Amino acid sequence: MGWLDALRGLAALVVVFDHSSYSFLAEFRKELMPEFNTSRYGIMVFFLVSGYIIPASLERRGCIRTFWIGRVLRIYPLWTAVVTAVLAAGLLGFAHIRDFDGQSVATVAVAHVTLLQELLGTPNLLLVLWTLSYEMAFYLLVVALFTVRLHKRSAAVAATLAMLAAVSVTVGVSLPESALSGVIGTGPLIALASIAMVVSICCASATAPVLRVFGGLLGGVVALVLVPLNGTVPIWEGMVILAVMFLGTAVYRAEHGQSTWRYAACTAIVVVACAVASAYWHGDGNNFTRRGWIVAFLLAMLTFGVGLALRRRQLPGWLVGLGTISYSVYLVHPVLLAVSDGTVGRWPQDNLVLEVTFYVVLLPLCILTYRYIEAPSQRWGRKLARRMSPP
Repeated sequence: MGWLDALRGLAALVVVFDHSSYSFLAEFRKELMPEFNTSRYGIMVFFLVSGYIIPASLERRGCIRTFWIGRVLRIYPLWTAVVTAVLAAGLLGFAHIRDFDGQSVATVAVAHVTLLQELLGTPNLLLVLWTLSYEMAFYLLVVALFTVRLHKRSAAVAATLAMLAAVSVTVGVSLPESALSGVIGTGPLIALASIAMVVSICCASATAPVLRVFGGLLGGVVALVLVPLNGTVPIWEGMVILAVMFLGTAVYRAEHGQSTWRYAACTAIVVVACAVASAYWHGDGNNFTRRGWIVAFLLAMLTFGVGLALRRRQLPGWLVGLGTISYSVYLVHPVLLAVSDGTVGRWPQDNLVLEVTFYVVLLPLCILTYRYIEAPSQRWGRKLARRMSPP
């Protein structure tokens, strides 16, 4: 699995560059972004890797309960530490806390705890948290397919989602941001979605087959409603994100003999073609932004393909090690940037020395957060999963 860690390490570096360039390389960023959207490149690589790993984790365990235990203890400990740090920095005046459009503290807190805030009409406390909402939607869909024994149809799901994205652009389906929140209200939607998510996870983790199926399907419905109807990205891009993750799963199935490489390759062609066509025909009227997205997407697919081709080769240890701490890198770097922007401010001219210095400060800190937060919580997760697994 070292090649997957290497891909995550590379993606993490690119995402950090994308965000830190606002502060230290603003002029260079303005020239680069129209040609190559670094943010979309990094997250698409992350989504492909998640698609490859997450269903495998569930199927290896064969138990939804232990899957959710593993996910909770993988994501929330560091997430909690990072959220606490940024709130503390804001209260002490070292960082700016964004406005939440008049939403109550309770509403914002509940939306973030579900990790679905991006799909519930609530601004993200930290911008990077938006991708976790799509990760959570993917988890719910993976569990739904597992409960009805359709989890091995990953290629068909990926192709279907990609084609729906293309169709939505072709027929001109367009909704405002957080459209569903605008119809029924942000507060009621958060309450309904949160209750449905808790019921879904509890029922899907039960031993009774009927409850498992009900819980799985309920979670799948939540994901399929929120992604197209209440995201802040266009419908087509939300569907493409899910299609990309299921494409990663289709590659996993081909790699492990559960499908054929020809089937996976055909799926990749469909997903790439539909994604590029959707981005190209999306009526934003901005060819430069469109080109930057398409280039980033194609390079992300190519990067994953190269990683797959080199999966049996010895890869650079530093890159694999960086992938090990990539979750820390992803979540910790915006906190440092928030403090930097809130105290020193953004630099009016490009300063490569400060950009490099930021990495020099960030990476040792992430080694510490991995060692003292991530690694122990993962060990606890494995121990608890063994205790809670069915005999």
